[in-house]
Amino acid sequence: MRVAVIGGGPGGLYAAALLKRLDPTREITVWERNAPDDTFGFGVVLSDETLGGIEHADPEVYRALQAEFVRWDDIDIVHRGRTLTSGGHGFAALGRRRLLAVLHRRCRDLGIELRFRAEAPPTAELARAYDLVIAADGVHSTTRTAHADAFGPQLTTHRCRYIWLAADFAFDAFRFEIAETEHGVVQLHAYPFARPEPGHDPAAPSAGPEGSAGASTVIVEMREEVWRSAGLDRCDERESAEWCAKVFTDALRGRSLRGNNSSWTAFRTVVNDRWSHGNTVLLGDAAHTAHFSIGSGTKLAVEDALALAACLQEQPDTATALAAYEEERRPVVASTQRAARASLAWFEELATYLDQPPHQFAFNLLTRSRRVTHDNLRLRDAGFVTAVEDEAGTPAGTPPMFTPFRLGGLTLRNRVVVSPMDMYSAADGNGTPGDFHLVHLGARAMGGAGLVMTEMVCVSPEGRITPGCTGLYAPEHETAWRRVTDFVHTSAPGTAIGVQLGHSGRKGSTRLMWDGIDQPLPHGNWPLVAPSALPYRPGVNQTPHALAESELALIREQFVRAATSAARAGFDLLELHCAHGYLLSGFLSPLTNHRTDAYGGDLTGRLRFPLEVFDAVRAVWPAGRPMTVRISATDWADGGTTAADAVAMAEAFAEHGADAIDVSTGQVVPDERPDFGRSYQTPFADRIRNTLGVPVIAVGAISSWDDVNSLVLAGRADLCALARPHLYDPHWTLHAAAEQGYVGPGAPWPLPYQAGSRTPPTGRTDAPKPRLTLR
Repeated sequence: MRVAVIGGGPGGLYAAALLKRLDPTREITVWERNAPDDTFGFGVVLSDETLGGIEHADPEVYRALQAEFVRWDDIDIVHRGRTLTSGGHGFAALGRRRLLAVLHRRCRDLGIELRFRAEAPPTAELARAYDLVIAADGVHSTTRTAHADAFGPQLTTHRCRYIWLAADFAFDAFRFEIAETEHGVVQLHAYPFARPEPGHDPAAPSAGPEGSAGASTVIVEMREEVWRSAGLDRCDERESAEWCAKVFTDALRGRSLRGNNSSWTAFRTVVNDRWSHGNTVLLGDAAHTAHFSIGSGTKLAVEDALALAACLQEQPDTATALAAYEEERRPVVASTQRAARASLAWFEELATYLDQPPHQFAFNLLTRSRRVTHDNLRLRDAGFVTAVEDEAGTPAGTPPMFTPFRLGGLTLRNRVVVSPMDMYSAADGNGTPGDFHLVHLGARAMGGAGLVMTEMVCVSPEGRITPGCTGLYAPEHETAWRRVTDFVHTSAPGTAIGVQLGHSGRKGSTRLMWDGIDQPLPHGNWPLVAPSALPYRPGVNQTPHALAESELALIREQFVRAATSAARAGFDLLELHCAHGYLLSGFLSPLTNHRTDAYGGDLTGRLRFPLEVFDAVRAVWPAGRPMTVRISATDWADGGTTAADAVAMAEAFAEHGADAIDVSTGQVVPDERPDFGRSYQTPFADRIRNTLGVPVIAVGAISSWDDVNSLVLAGRADLCALARPHLYDPHWTLHAAAEQGYVGPGAPWPLPYQAGSRTPPTGRTDAPKPRLTLR
C-alpha cells in the first residue's frame, strides 16, 4: 500500500507512524509546507485516555512523550481580585515542538519519507498515484475545500477573537483569569507545558523560550466588539502581546509575553457531512474542530489516527475501513463538539455571569461544557463543592435539587418538574381526561417531583392536536380535571400540579402520535387556523385559515374561559404554551408569521397577540398562583427565531407578569436541524436567566439527577423539567433522593411507600476473600 499524508501536524505524523509500524511494507510519504521546527501555538494538552491509547499502540512514542510531560491537578479561577482553586483534575501537557520532534524521529526511524517546505500535489493527483490519501491539512484544509461537494463542510465562525502567546515561566496550575477593562471583558486561559529546571529560583529572570524557568501557553480571548474597541484589530503581534501582558500583569508576575507567528483569530467550528471521498480521508481539524477551551484539538487528531490505523488493519479493504473509521469516530467527535460549543458559548456570554457569587461563578466555569458535573467535581474536590454549596445556602447533606424554590405565591419543595407530555389518551375523543390521566399524573405526583405539569390542554375542539388530546372547554372537562388535582393534593401533599394551556394552530387535526406523528387524520378532519396560511408540511398537512384581526378576540376569549375553568379545577400554576409551532408560537416565529398587519412584521408585532392572550389570562388567573410561559428559544432553522429574539420574548413576558419562562426549542418547522445532545436546550435557559434575572425552567434531554444538581448550583436554571425519565420511572425524584442518600423535606416518601425508601438488597455477587494467599 502506498500512502500519502497531507500535513505534518501531530495527527498526520502519528497516523503515518502507526500505519508503518503495523505494516513495514507500506510506502508512506508526508508533505508539510513548513520547516520541521515551525509550529503555531505552544503547548499541547492530552488526556490520560489518549495517552493510554498511545501507550497501547506504540510504547516507544509513549515513553518519549512521558519523559516530556508536565502534569498538574489544580485549576485556578481568578475574578475580581479573588483566586479560587479546584483540585483533582489531572492534566498532562508538553511543548508542541517537542511533540513534533518525537513524532519526526519516530517516523524517520520507521522509514517514512518526510518532505518539509513542500506543498503536496493536488489531492486528485495523489488519489490516482496512491492507494490512500490522508488529509490532515488542518482547519483551513485545501483538500476539504477542493472537494467540498463530496465532503459537505459546514463552517461556523464564532463571536470571540483570541491569540496564542507564551510566557517564559511555568504557571502552577491551569489558570482562568477574567479582566474587566474599559473596553469590556477579557479572559485568559493559561497552562504550563515545560517544567522549570530543578533548583530554578522562581524569582530569577527567564532564561528564554522554554528555558530554566519553564514555559506556559497563554491564550487571550474576548468578544469581537471588545477586541475592536481596544484597537487590537490594528495591532501587530508585538503590540498585541504587550497589550495582553499589561492587562494580565499580576498573573504574569510582570513578565512579558511572546508570540510565534501569532495573530488574532475567530474560532471556526468545522463539521463535515462525510469524512471520506474515494480513497481520500479527512483527519483531525480537517474533519472537525472543537474549541480550545476544552483542550481537544490535538487529542482528537491523535485519536483519529489511532482509529484509522486500527480500521485499516481490521477491515478487508480501504473503502470498508474508511467507512468503519467514520462510524467509530463520528459519535465521539459529535459529543466532544457539543461540549466544546457549550464551552465556547459560555465564554462568549461570560459578561452575564460576572455578578455571580465567587464560588458559584467558579463552579459555573468548571461545569460549563456539561462534561464536568456536580457529582464528578465532588469526586475530584469535595471541599470545593462544599464551599460552593455553603455559599449558596444549601443545607449540609442536601443536594441542590432538593432545595425549595418560590415561584410567585407558590413554594415548590424541590427543583424537579414533570415536564408537559402529550399523552393522546382522552378516551371519549372529546377532550375529557379519564382514569389514564388520574393514574399517569397521580403516580408522578407521588413520585416526589416538586411540580407536575399536565400535557397541553386545548382551549377549544378546533385547538386540539389529535382527537386524543385533552381540553378545558366543556363543563365535564373541569369536573374531570378536578378529580385529578384533588387526588394530587390529597395523596401527594406538597406536590404542586400545573396546567399548560394551548391551541394547536396549523399543527392540529392529526393522528395519534403512534399512528403517524403530524400526519393528517384519514377522515374527520377539522379546519385549522394560524397567523398565516402556511401548511406545516406542504402537500401533507392542510393549509390553515389565516386569522383575521376580528377573529383573534374569539381565540383570546377561549384561553380566558379555559383559564377560569382551570382555576376552579384547582390547578396551582398555569403555563401558556407559546412554543413548538402551535398557534401562539406561530405568531412569534418569522418562519410562520408572514402577516403585514399589526400582528406581524418585527418581533414587537409578532409578540402582540401572544401578549394580549397572556394579559387576558393573567387578569382572570388568581393573583396568588404563578403563571409561566413556554417558548421555543430557537427554531433551529435559517431565518427563524434566534437566541437574541428569545431573550427579548422572555423579557416581554416577564414585564407583563410571567413568574418564570419555560425555555424549550424547535418543533416550529419540519426542516429544523436541532443540535441534539445531553442538556442541549439548557444554554438558552441559561442565557435568559443570567441576562434578565428572570426565573427559568430548563428542559431538553436533562436525564440525570447529577445534571439537575449541576444546573441549579451553577445558576443556569431555577427548575429542571424532565419528560422521558419520568416515563421510564414515575418515582424518578424519590429514587434520585435514595441514590444520593438524602432524607428530608425536599423529597418525602408517601407514607404507604416509606418501606420502599431504601434500595432493595440484591443477591450476593462477591465471594469471601481468601484468608491467606501463598505465592
